[in-house]
Amino acid sequence: MKLKDEKITKAIVERYMKKFIDNLNQDVIIAGAGPAGLTTAYYLAKKGYKVSIFERKLSIGGGMWGGGMMFNEIVVGEDGKKILDEFGINSEKYEEGYYTADSVEAISTICSKATKAGVKIFNCISVEDVMIEKNSVCGVVINWSSVDIAGLHVDPLSVRSRYVVEATGHPLEVLQILEKKVEDDLFTKTGKIMGEKSMNAEIGEKTVVENTKEIYNNVYVVGMAANAAFGTNRMGPIFGGMLLSGKKLSDILIKRLEESNKIKEKIEGIVNVE
Repeated sequence: MKLKDEKITKAIVERYMKKFIDNLNQDVIIAGAGPAGLTTAYYLAKKGYKVSIFERKLSIGGGMWGGGMMFNEIVVGEDGKKILDEFGINSEKYEEGYYTADSVEAISTICSKATKAGVKIFNCISVEDVMIEKNSVCGVVINWSSVDIAGLHVDPLSVRSRYVVEATGHPLEVLQILEKKVEDDLFTKTGKIMGEKSMNAEIGEKTVVENTKEIYNNVYVVGMAANAAFGTNRMGPIFGGMLLSGKKLSDILIKRLEESNKIKEKIEGIVNVE
């Protein structure tokens, strides 16, 4: 069979547009395809929820690819190892409480598991604004990352969701926008982004899970974004907290989605009876 160049182009454009259109309204949108965002998405998709991730870079995986200072090994603790085991990622005990894993195997496996579970990842797309209704975020505004890089004046598009997750890590790209756009305070002690403190793995690993929560109406922080938002320490190339943060947020969102679905079913039932 002779391959036709225009047929290849047509196949790519049609299939991409179908995927994009099918995800204009969903349960959860995640900004940032690092390990925490991917882990959150994986567990949500496994439960049957509609989830997509917008990643401004061409590649996914955030800082996990590089391990520590481009030595492509990562460290996790006992609890983090349990999630690596669940994903089927090989790890090796270094000494009591410390396990190492190949960073390339780790992040590529997490990404593969997430997409196979049903997560849709749109790379090269940046979240440049949020949609707000009645003091609650109800979606994001997106544009090609190349538009921003080139400094072009091109209007963006919007995508609706029930919840939005800030998973852009240190830069807090979504919260930076949110802080400027909303009149209400964020759910931090100061009402503003508090900023990350210096590196301390012991504190950072603990607080990244503690800080994984709602930071504004329908907006949640996960991974390093959680510590940067609530003013606690970064943790460096130890990634167990990132994975545990993602798992915790998925549990929170699954509970909220289930509760809202029950309320919706109850209301629809009343309407139908009437």
